[in-house]
Amino acid sequence: MKNYLNFENDIKTLEGELEKLKDPYNQEGLSEVDTNKISKTQEELDKKLKEIYSSLDPWQTTMVARHEDRPRSKFFIDNLFENFISLAGDRYYGEDKSVITGFAKFNGQSVLVIGQEKGENLDSRIERNFGMMRPEGYRKTIRLMELADKFNIPIISFIDTPGAYPGVGAEERGQAESIAKSIECCMKLKVPTLAIVIGEGGSGGAIALASSNKVIMFENAIYSVISPEGCATILWRDPKKMLDAAKAMKLSAKDLLQLKVIDEIIPEPIGGAHRDRNLILSSVRESISKNLSLFQEMTADEILDQRKNKFLKIGRGKGFITNPESLTTLETKRNIMDQFFNRDKKKIYFATGFILMMTVLMIFIL
Repeated sequence: MKNYLNFENDIKTLEGELEKLKDPYNQEGLSEVDTNKISKTQEELDKKLKEIYSSLDPWQTTMVARHEDRPRSKFFIDNLFENFISLAGDRYYGEDKSVITGFAKFNGQSVLVIGQEKGENLDSRIERNFGMMRPEGYRKTIRLMELADKFNIPIISFIDTPGAYPGVGAEERGQAESIAKSIECCMKLKVPTLAIVIGEGGSGGAIALASSNKVIMFENAIYSVISPEGCATILWRDPKKMLDAAKAMKLSAKDLLQLKVIDEIIPEPIGGAHRDRNLILSSVRESISKNLSLFQEMTADEILDQRKNKFLKIGRGKGFITNPESLTTLETKRNIMDQFFNRDKKKIYFATGFILMMTVLMIFIL
């Protein structure tokens, strides 16, 4: 059974009509298939899909990114890679099933694959904790990323999480520390790393694995520091203002590409990635092949420098930065008053002291 979002009512109606036309024997009596009407309805459906999905607002994009039928990390791992060997455990506490990790082959090349997995149905979503990783999940990925770095194996991560798990147990086991260590590990790696945001890229739960040489997003994915509902609750104390929050947060792929937070957008089929899984699979395969080939001629130090410089450049194109291309300084522009006081600081101190001394002398004389 297909799931529809609240702005897809017209699409639901047209697809219902199309199903009836394609299978007339489910209706009372027997009838012939009306191919002309089927073609006309299909054209109308395609037109409606294009009309709706060409003008999604940020909140509608968020809903598409969370769609129940959207392909998950396990789908891409099963269909893009060969000889995948799943590895488990962080060697400290236990196994976190919200993240799938292991070594595999991609076009004959060994790679480490990391996929945040939400699950396909209710039972698997509960088992996978809805894609929200715990400290042991991050420590597992750190262990395997360091192993991949040791043997010069590229790393490919599929990001799809509402955020890190906020439970008491997770905090007691060092949730914040494990996220910070994961980011640190990602930044120190000397092998190529690709992060593909396929659905939700939420908060530190996403950035812990997305500190990569190339950050790639699906067209209808989102990537943000907090959910729109959480942002609206904090700013306006009203979670219903999620559309305002989503607009302000610039969480869509198009906005993030303009801000140079991400490097590439993978186009989705009209209506979302779930409407044509083979097409989106082909697009992801092409993107991974292209981006891995970019790093083949680069040395380990060059790969490390590329990643470091990429993140240092974020947010430095506008504002008060004196030279956005200079990555060795974070010095900001000084306004006129700052320049005056810094240049003539000694003169001001001398003048102030002289005035105070003369004032005291005048008081004694008078």
